[in-house]
Amino acid sequence: MTVAEIKEKFEGMRTACSVVAEVLEKLSGAAREGVSTWELNRVAEQVADKRSARPAFKGYMDFPCSICVSVNDEVVHGIPSKDRVLCEGDIVGVDFGAYKAGFYGDSAVTIPVGAVTPAKERLLEIARRSLERGIEKAAPGARLYEVSETIQKYVESKGFSVVRAFVGHGIGRELHEKPQVPNFVPPGGASGGPVLRPGMALAIEPMVNEGSAEIKTLPDKWTVVTSDGKMSAHFEHTVAITENGPEVLTGFN
Repeated sequence: MTVAEIKEKFEGMRTACSVVAEVLEKLSGAAREGVSTWELNRVAEQVADKRSARPAFKGYMDFPCSICVSVNDEVVHGIPSKDRVLCEGDIVGVDFGAYKAGFYGDSAVTIPVGAVTPAKERLLEIARRSLERGIEKAAPGARLYEVSETIQKYVESKGFSVVRAFVGHGIGRELHEKPQVPNFVPPGGASGGPVLRPGMALAIEPMVNEGSAEIKTLPDKWTVVTSDGKMSAHFEHTVAITENGPEVLTGFN
């Protein structure tokens, strides 16, 4: 990519990612005891509409809603429901993507609902820090699996596991682009994977389980849960690879 093409891409992505960041910031405040996951979906759609952005997930492979919302032992891809009401002590993973200005942004956060147990606090902390450590490795000239290895080693050193059935991905003019971004070193990955270069953008998204890495899909054909019923946390950022290092495009305070 030329310097001009990279500049155009990242300017467009910053616009889309700012919508994603605003949505997740709003949802972090809205996820309270007594609120349904359907209401969280409504809040996300309101913000996207205000920003003239299109939610990326709604209709994607026939997914019915604008956010994926996954509570406690649900790993990813939970479907919002009027009947699923948040309780004190829940942890709720919210994944949202937006399309605007010809580009996509994608991010996820796991939110504690009120006071949560020390075990859940630790899970959230380790999952969040694993993402931060992975992002730090996403520098130009590094190899992709350096990011993967950093996440995997950190998570496993703390006694948790990384989900292997789902991975992160490249992102830009399409929601899912090459390369895949695993949170573990895949079989045959001793070469380190592709070299990261300025102009690339990655959705890095560790899914961290309290117990086993094994998962299963519920009869709704979307909601993924831990096989052992233990807790799971999911954090994700869209990250631009620039000449000066990784830039988080979906950050919010």
